Amino acid sequence: MDLSRLAIHTQTNKPWTLAQCVDAYSRAGIRGISVWRDVLDKAGASDAAKLLRGAGMSVPALVRGGFFPAADAKSRQAAIDDNLRCLDDAAVIGAEMVVLVVGAVPGMELGEAREQVTEGIARLLDHAGAVNVKLAIEPLHPMYAADRSCINRMAEARAVCEALQNPLVGIAVDVYHVWWDPDLEAEIALAGRQKTLFAFHVCDWRVNTRNLLTDRGLMGDGCIPIRKIRSWVEATGFKGFNEVEVFSEDYWSMDQHTYLTRITDAYLSHT
Repeated sequence: MDLSRLAIHTQTNKPWTLAQCVDAYSRAGIRGISVWRDVLDKAGASDAAKLLRGAGMSVPALVRGGFFPAADAKSRQAAIDDNLRCLDDAAVIGAEMVVLVVGAVPGMELGEAREQVTEGIARLLDHAGAVNVKLAIEPLHPMYAADRSCINRMAEARAVCEALQNPLVGIAVDVYHVWWDPDLEAEIALAGRQKTLFAFHVCDWRVNTRNLLTDRGLMGDGCIPIRKIRSWVEATGFKGFNEVEVFSEDYWSMDQHTYLTRITDAYLSHT
């Protein structure tokens, strides 16, 4: 049973505290954990760092920064300030990257929002370099284009990377958001060549999705060709974690220890 490449996002086991996640993952032989800011804020970055180091956990990412576009300069500056704090916390806990959900503003043209995203990330680069933390742009499914992310395909994330030309800026590929893209294989290969493929997230798309935010499936619950996409990712030479990130009211309502067993079973069978 090879779980050496498995990491789990704390949001997947939302009812648990960070300490509960670390304890349960460690007992299951899982050594990767991507930490969400809600559990980090409750634990405190310094105490969280001690907990993670003491358990020998690797931290691919702190999730999430971003949300750059805004209608006024004051709000845009507040987003920058928040992202700078996020970078500091990521450095404290030893996270390799901050995942960016870039944001969008209802009524703002997507082109303008993307310009604000590029400008916002540019303003983080000096500090990201100082704390040695990467910035991973996560394209989100087009259903979120109105208010969560103006970047919905890898091509749009690539455009930001190419504009900034900084080795700290790359892309987090989440199958839930990009599986439908007819250019996905080519974009993954290109990200590999450009060295911008920073992260790979897995879950599944339920055919009869009941909620656009909190009804994701475990691997094997839906229609995403996860193994094929993983093969494209690994063909680039990617050797990072396969990060399970599932938002599900159904799974959150389960006994989380039972659910963790289902996660590892689904990972081994379908990833």
